[in-house]
Amino acid sequence: MLSRVAPWLASRRDGAAPGVVVRVLGGADTAQLLALARQDAVANVFILSHLETAGTASPTAGGASIFGVFDGGTLIGACWAGANLVPVQLDPELAGLVAMAAHRSGRRYASIFGPAETVLAIFTGLEQLGQSAHEVRDDQPLMTITGPPTVRPDPALGFGELADFDKILPACAAMFEEEVGYSPYLGGREYYSRRVKGLIRQGHSLVHLNPDGEVVFKAELGAVTPEVTQVQGVWMNPEFRGRGLSAGYMAAVVVLAQRLAPVTSLYVNDFNTKARATYERVGFHQVGTFATVLF
Repeated sequence: MLSRVAPWLASRRDGAAPGVVVRVLGGADTAQLLALARQDAVANVFILSHLETAGTASPTAGGASIFGVFDGGTLIGACWAGANLVPVQLDPELAGLVAMAAHRSGRRYASIFGPAETVLAIFTGLEQLGQSAHEVRDDQPLMTITGPPTVRPDPALGFGELADFDKILPACAAMFEEEVGYSPYLGGREYYSRRVKGLIRQGHSLVHLNPDGEVVFKAELGAVTPEVTQVQGVWMNPEFRGRGLSAGYMAAVVVLAQRLAPVTSLYVNDFNTKARATYERVGFHQVGTFATVLF
C-alpha cells in the first residue's frame, strides 16, 4: 500500500534542491488543493465537486486518495486516484512522477481523464511501467455554454425521480455500454446502481419518460459546483433517434443545469460529429481539449 509519508523524489526542472515531492494529500492540504483547482473551474470541476461535498482532501472511506506534487511546501499539481485517475493543474513534465505513484499504489484504475496533454503523459508513464490501455481517446473537445441556449428547450425534460429508478437504470447502463463497449455491471451491479440512485437523489439526473414509461432521452450532471456543472451520460433511446429531437433536449439540459450553476460544460469525442454539431447548435463552444484512456 502507498505510504502517505514516503515520497517519490525527482530533480526540479531548474535543477535546484530540494526537488519535487509526490505524496498523498491529507486534510491539512485542502486549502492548497482548492486554490490550485480553482485556477480552472471548468477543467477541474470533478475535483472541485468532490471538495464541495467532502470538504477535505483526505483519503475517502472507499479508498480513493489524491496525489499531491509539491515543490518545497507549495502544491504545484495533483491527481485524483480513485476508480479513475483525474489530474488537477498537473504539468505534463511531472506526469511521470504521478504515474509512478499510481503504479506503486497497486490500485487498478478504470480510466484516466482530463486535460489531454497531461492525461497522455500519465499514460505514457504507466505504459513504461508495463500497463496497457483498452482504448485511447486523445481528442475530446471540452465545451461550455453560459447564458440561454440558442435552441428552444424541450419542456418534457425534467429531473429524474426515485419512483422511476427501475426505468432510468437500464437506460444509463445502455448508454455506458454503447460508450465504452462493456457493461457497467461487470464490477458488480450494486455499485453502479448506487451511483445512478445517488444522482437521482441529488437532483442531478435529467430524463424524459414518455406515457408508456420509456426513457426517450436522459443525461446526468456528473459533477456540480456553484460555478460549473459537467454534463455526462447523454443518451437518446435508439427508437427516437433521427427525428431532430436532440438539440431541444440538450437546450433543456442547459436550462435545468443553470438552476445550479451559471456555466454548463461537457466533453465529447472528436469523432462524434453529430453530437458536436448538436452541442454547437445549442450554443456550446470549445474551451479546451480533454483525453480519456480506458483500461
